[in-house]
Amino acid sequence: MKKMKKTEKILHLKSCRGRKVRVVREHYLREKVPCYSSLCQADCDQDGKLLPGDLTHYVVPDVGVVVDYLEILEFTELQGIVFTQTACQAVQHHKGRRQYNRLRNLLKDPRHDCVMFANEFQEYSYCEREKGEKQETWQTRCVYAAAVWYHNHLAGMMDVLMITDNQEAVAKYSSLNSGVYVISVQDFLQNFWPDLQAAHDLYSSISQALQEKESESSQKEFTEHLPAEVLEAGIKSGRYIKGTLNVSKHRAQNEASIMTEGLSDKNKDLSSGVFIFGVKNRNRAVHGDSVVVELLLKSEWRGRVTALSEGQGEEKSGEEDESKPMPTGRVVGILQRNWRDYVVTFPPRDGTQSQSRNSQRILGVPWDHRIPKIRISTQQADALQDHRVVVRIDSWESTSLYPNGHSVRVLGRAGELETEVQTILIENCIHVPPFSDAQLREMPVNSPEKPWTMDPVQVAQRRDLRETHLVFSIDPRGCEDVDDTLSIRSIAGGRRLELGVHIADVTHFVSEGSLTDLEARTRATTYYLADRRYDMLPAILSADLCSLLGGVDRYAMSVLWELDAETLAVTKVWYGRTIIRSSYQLYYELAQALLNGEPAEVPELAELTSGEKDAKLAQLTRALEMLTHVARHLRAQRDRGGALELEGVEVRAQLDEERNITALVPRQPLEVHETVAECMIYANHWVARKIQETFPHQALLRCHPQPREGFFSQLVESASAGGFTIDTRTNKALADSLDRAVDPQDPLVNRMLRMMATTAMSEALYFSTGLLSQDQFYHYGLALDRYTHFTSPIRRYADIVVHRLLTAAIALDTEAELSKSMAGHKELDETAHHINSKNRAAKRAQKLSTELFQCRFFKERDPQADPHCVADAIIYAIRDNGVLAFVPEYGVKAPVYLKNREGQVISAASDGSCDWQSGTVRRSQDHISTTSVCGTSTFTLFDHVTVRVSVRSTNFHADSLNLELISNKPHGGGGGGGGSSVEPEKPRPQGRSQLVQEVVRLAEEASQQEKEKEARRPKLSKEEREYRQSKTPNLYSLLEEVRELALLDLETAAQVCATTA
Repeated sequence: MKKMKKTEKILHLKSCRGRKVRVVREHYLREKVPCYSSLCQADCDQDGKLLPGDLTHYVVPDVGVVVDYLEILEFTELQGIVFTQTACQAVQHHKGRRQYNRLRNLLKDPRHDCVMFANEFQEYSYCEREKGEKQETWQTRCVYAAAVWYHNHLAGMMDVLMITDNQEAVAKYSSLNSGVYVISVQDFLQNFWPDLQAAHDLYSSISQALQEKESESSQKEFTEHLPAEVLEAGIKSGRYIKGTLNVSKHRAQNEASIMTEGLSDKNKDLSSGVFIFGVKNRNRAVHGDSVVVELLLKSEWRGRVTALSEGQGEEKSGEEDESKPMPTGRVVGILQRNWRDYVVTFPPRDGTQSQSRNSQRILGVPWDHRIPKIRISTQQADALQDHRVVVRIDSWESTSLYPNGHSVRVLGRAGELETEVQTILIENCIHVPPFSDAQLREMPVNSPEKPWTMDPVQVAQRRDLRETHLVFSIDPRGCEDVDDTLSIRSIAGGRRLELGVHIADVTHFVSEGSLTDLEARTRATTYYLADRRYDMLPAILSADLCSLLGGVDRYAMSVLWELDAETLAVTKVWYGRTIIRSSYQLYYELAQALLNGEPAEVPELAELTSGEKDAKLAQLTRALEMLTHVARHLRAQRDRGGALELEGVEVRAQLDEERNITALVPRQPLEVHETVAECMIYANHWVARKIQETFPHQALLRCHPQPREGFFSQLVESASAGGFTIDTRTNKALADSLDRAVDPQDPLVNRMLRMMATTAMSEALYFSTGLLSQDQFYHYGLALDRYTHFTSPIRRYADIVVHRLLTAAIALDTEAELSKSMAGHKELDETAHHINSKNRAAKRAQKLSTELFQCRFFKERDPQADPHCVADAIIYAIRDNGVLAFVPEYGVKAPVYLKNREGQVISAASDGSCDWQSGTVRRSQDHISTTSVCGTSTFTLFDHVTVRVSVRSTNFHADSLNLELISNKPHGGGGGGGGSSVEPEKPRPQGRSQLVQEVVRLAEEASQQEKEKEARRPKLSKEEREYRQSKTPNLYSLLEEVRELALLDLETAAQVCATTA
């Protein structure tokens, strides 16, 4: 074996005091360095992905190209890219850890044909830096030498293309070696990728941004950031504080804060974080950046403004009441930029924007209020007015008031549905392209010509439950991705019950490390929006082979408990892979009807004779009753431990066939929801126990930390104002006090308190057991010592990880060898962090999507004339200039202003109608009063009032709902709208949302029946032939009746429904 060659490498570094230091390090060169090409004839030690050999050329990008144009190199169409070690180190040095990690992930991703060549360790490609040689010149020489080595190493079988943005390098190197070509990035795209328009647009945008950066003015707008060494020393000494910048949603111009990590115990003043007031003190930090802060003198500390803001981003500069002064600081340095893709809107051209080199410099207004305006150079300023555009920030120099960026792509015109949905996805870093052909080739086939069948080997290895267990699923109506099924039966002569939870065996079809697995890990979850969903797995799995549909054989992962029939104590538990055939695919409302003894049609029994149907129905109902009995016991057990029953705002937009919104429907709770949930919680808990006991240091669990006491302040104050006492010392005390906080006259009060408790909760998180002590495993909300997610592997990647852990644990029980080594706790921790981040994004996207459709529901309605726009609201918080209210009918939370910008206040007349008058407003802890010439009006916590719902629109940001107080009396309680043309409605019948839902359902059924008749009809009638007019009611006419039916009582509505059906 040939020895390595020793040389020296000279580095110019800075000491902790900022002095320049010359460091000489030993540097070893070797002849054998892997090339990662499938054409290699030199027996390189290749470990990892290889570049294909069927390309016309390989591409070696220069250092400047990798640093500035990495986004272009990320296009999957570009193949055979060789990143040099020199270029990778330059990215780390110039762009920081975040961009370097992005490059590393690109190199690891098997979907991209690119590799990293360690040119600085290869004896014949290494170039020593010459005395006096500029670093950029030396780096370009290194990259060119690597390109030449590649061509020679592959014996000239592959041409090599070095791409650069340095014209001097093109002139110097382009004709030195045959087979090694040096061209500019622009020529590369024009000659080799003329049709890849997105890459051309991106190149143009980045080039313009780089040119504009060179022409920046020299006048300082912000103070310079301190060097990294000074920041590090200051953090260690306690002079500086580090944290993540969080800009206020409602006062983004002036208010921001950082949450301190681990300092609240040492300094009680910092328990609520450090307040950053004003843009200058923010010093070019952007929301989400990891920053270093220096505290100001106590005399300069400020408090947050406690009044409601006049719409997001619209802030007054006048005197406003502030909360108690809190620690206030200024940003002195940035540890890590956490910039992402931002959606901005190009404003209408006003002639004030600067123009140069055929491009115009535009200040794009970000969709997110918390992000500053971004300066973009573009040649399409006129064409892109009022359009949403994806941009990336390149830099923010101390000489510029705004960051500089470049456009990536155009989403569409602001306000269009598809544009707004894509905006929500991008703003939450959700990337869900169609599954690639390579991923789909990994999938099994299931078609009429080639139906999928079970593998005989799998059948022999698995426990077969098809003939012995009554298995059924209970899901929302129309559910396609059925993750879980249940079974329950009496065994041992009735002395025991066997409860079974059977989960889709996704890991059988998704091999660890496969392309499908990598994509599922990247997505981490299925994203549910108001009108669509983006699956984590391809449809052949999520809606077919992994979905536990009724009447078909499926692979499952099962947990079976044997319970004492009297005490329901666990006597035995079994985990394993099974084969099941679900007998019934029930939806929640049908299962609840069976439990209630109501007449219900089970589709699977429709073809049976009357006697058979009754017997089967009795068997199913008995199973549901046993399941409910066990679930009540399990819930009672958790209640005794302090489990919390919390409340969220769940509302869904109901759409017609053309995706127009017909209603906003709050979720109606049923006992069967809790029955299914309890069984899933039980399975998750027992699987958590199993994997944690088998793998104490590398199991993926889910914890829910106890919230900070301060987070409950609004809940405690609001409950106290209503005459209730809330004890937040433990989860048991909180659960009991919430159970007692009931107003017999108004059930909404308890619901509001539970919603406040939900808001105060800490976030439940996945974690690796190797990084936390066992006392930190506890799940506060569920009152369980260990918990994980096992029951939804079709839509959650965490469950896939847990399935693999459980499979390994079962294998160890049978003394079988593990087929693959387990992930270490650090690798598992990285996975947990990634999943947590994507889960947060999924929740935000779902919430924003619901709000988008809530706004679209009201946007086309006249708030002065449409009865849908007048609703009952309950006050749940008091502010300096208004209240926060909740509209239960639509699931809307929003501010209600009692004082406007002109200084007028709301004044209520004797009949309850409200109007604006000159006056004053006075706030107390549990109420707020307005005084005018007409007298004093008082609004107390948990009061019911009548509001008018309208939409506040803006081209730059998301629309938002506006609540206007029109009566201080409950809606339907006799109060009229002040000056409104809307007549006071009669009390709406309970279940109005269900009525709307029923009308839409009937409409869809009528439409479906009409289509079936149409298919059977041999020829069209005269009317249909001549006028395309149907005799029967069509979908449009039925949906139009929603407005009229909403105003009728239940009996009349039922008659109309029966008539139209």
